[in-house]
Amino acid sequence: MIESPQLYKNLPNIILASKSPRRADLLRQIDLPFQVHPSGVEEPKIIHVDPVAAVQELALTKARAVAAKFDVGLVLGADTVVVIDGEPIGKPENNAHAIEILTRLSGNRHEVITGVALIDIERKNEVVWTEKTTVYFRGLHQSEILAYVRSGEPLDKAGAYGIQGRAGAFVDRIEGCYFNVVGLPLASLTAQLWKQLEIDSKE
Repeated sequence: MIESPQLYKNLPNIILASKSPRRADLLRQIDLPFQVHPSGVEEPKIIHVDPVAAVQELALTKARAVAAKFDVGLVLGADTVVVIDGEPIGKPENNAHAIEILTRLSGNRHEVITGVALIDIERKNEVVWTEKTTVYFRGLHQSEILAYVRSGEPLDKAGAYGIQGRAGAFVDRIEGCYFNVVGLPLASLTAQLWKQLEIDSKE
């Protein structure tokens, strides 16, 4: 069997400042070597009027908390929020809250906004950006909302659903990066990593 070459083998050690299994799975999908070191930063309710500022700030806070514990490496922090009719929505507090959120999503469109922070510890360089994806839900029957909530899948996810799971059947279409809805915008992330490789090759 021919082994595929590792695309990012020349990068510094990548440290994922997140305990999200979905983000880890996405990095494995693109053959990106990394280690997991959750930040331990509590995720407050969105207090900014601008959800973009909120997710950028929290992603950077997570990345900085982990970067302070290492001497070298690239620390990756991220935070995702769902915005419905201009209102930021985080993870549901309980089943009743999940039902309320999904009822609002039904037959409606919303935005998924992810803030991403990448810190080069050795160079003390920070890069922060956001990715937005618009998601359109078809009209949902109340019975399928209830069944989905009973599955337990919505409770640890922003917007009370996971597009890569059972809720994939709820999505009529999207505009933008699919992987951003899962948890990490892979295209913009890898673009930043290639920039890092270009910097390394010049030094």
